[in-house]
Amino acid sequence: MGNLNTVEIKAFVPAKDYERSKAFYQDMGFTQASDTQGVAYFHHGNCSFLLQDFYEEKLANNLMMHLLVEDAKAWHQQLQEKGIVEKYDVLLGDIEEQPWGMLDFVIKDPSGVLWRVGQNI
Repeated sequence: MGNLNTVEIKAFVPAKDYERSKAFYQDMGFTQASDTQGVAYFHHGNCSFLLQDFYEEKLANNLMMHLLVEDAKAWHQQLQEKGIVEKYDVLLGDIEEQPWGMLDFVIKDPSGVLWRVGQNI
């Protein structure tokens, strides 16, 4: 039997306005590594996802991504300083301590995808 090790798992994230979403994720702090045939590869550290030039409202409004970071407060502050809410007209929630042992906040992307950005405490 061959090598069954895994390398990576990525979600395909829908984009209502592909160019706007690409700019949003770059402003959020992700690096766009490629963009081919309506699929852009984004990464930050060892975390990554694929943004696709595809939009289905029910999918976008029900998709949630979870980004585990070392410092949720620093991420929240960076997003505020970059004016993400004003620039993209998106929701940026307050930082909350959750009963499941995380400090986190939510942010919606321009297509309605909800991201929960948190750190373990």
